[in-house]
Amino acid sequence: MKSFIQSTIVITTLFLASCSSNEKPAPKEEHHANENSVELTAEQYKTIDLQTGKIELKSLSGTIKVNGILDVPPQNLVSISAPFGGTVKNTELLQGMKVRKGQVVAIIQNPDFINVQQDYLDYKSQLDFLKLEYERQQELSTENINAKKTVQKAKSEYESMRARVNGLKARLQLMNISLTSIENGKIQSSSSILSPISGYVTQVNTNIGAFVTPSDVLFKIADTEHLHAELTVFEKDIPKLIVGQKVRFTLANEDKERIATVYLIGREIGNDRTVNVHCHLDKEDNQLLPGMYLKGLVESGSNEVTAVPDKAIVEFEGEKYIFSEVKADHKNEHAFEMISVKTGVSELGYTEIILSSGKSWETLKIVINGAYDLLSKLKNGEEAGGHSH
Repeated sequence: MKSFIQSTIVITTLFLASCSSNEKPAPKEEHHANENSVELTAEQYKTIDLQTGKIELKSLSGTIKVNGILDVPPQNLVSISAPFGGTVKNTELLQGMKVRKGQVVAIIQNPDFINVQQDYLDYKSQLDFLKLEYERQQELSTENINAKKTVQKAKSEYESMRARVNGLKARLQLMNISLTSIENGKIQSSSSILSPISGYVTQVNTNIGAFVTPSDVLFKIADTEHLHAELTVFEKDIPKLIVGQKVRFTLANEDKERIATVYLIGREIGNDRTVNVHCHLDKEDNQLLPGMYLKGLVESGSNEVTAVPDKAIVEFEGEKYIFSEVKADHKNEHAFEMISVKTGVSELGYTEIILSSGKSWETLKIVINGAYDLLSKLKNGEEAGGHSH
């Protein structure tokens, strides 16, 4: 009986030792010896339609962030004044109103306007008389009846009066008073001010009854059909700019993207170390107004950079990664390593990547389709392994 009990203990001990030895390898049998590696069976590889490729050299455009405003060229923004002082008799302009070239924007009244018209009629009458006298003296001179001195005097008086009449004509034209009306006896005490361009009223600085002088700016009118973008670019970014580059910009409180083209690059650096860059809008928009604030990106030319398709890059916990294929430890399996990268310029479905030191991009075989499936399997596998311990 004692011998039987001893035999039973020995067998039980051996059985437990055997069980214990069978359980020991379990912790070592991990699918992910490296926390950044993952393996797929041939079936899994096919199921997720995993595709591999190479890191490529691509010409991607760099961009420069800029701020600016919409503005109009000097020839498309006019300040309107009264050439001669007077009282504003009438104006119907309001800010934002559209006006056409030649339209009356205000009527100025001044009693002195009457004097100018009367002088014109008086001098013109004298001019006609002096012209006839000069011609008569010339005829007499050809017959040697009068002295040359008399002819010269007649000519001098005629030329002097003609200059006065021409000066008054120019003055009346500035007043926009018709010479024909004056010569027909219609004298007026008011002068019309006309708009020199078509556009929109941006400022109204007067009102009916106000007395104005030639130095007063009554209105400002802008032709918004030729707005341009005036960008402020930092000194360090100027070498990257060339005429003809495209600018993508949006206005404040607007998501619509608009396009402009660099037309002129300033030659003076401001106190804030910036340079003004003049850009023409690719598509005119009459709804835009001078002074609108904008934010934009200037395409600063193309550079050869290492790049991968956008879908080859995955993001996890704020970091960017790609997967490269490595040699598998088991037959019929594919192994992949997750590599941390920094990203740069993105364009046309490709994104610039910068590998960590020690990695040679030319030799890597990367996953270009199915990267997020690998990330999911990798992280789920880690969690499952964590629960089993």
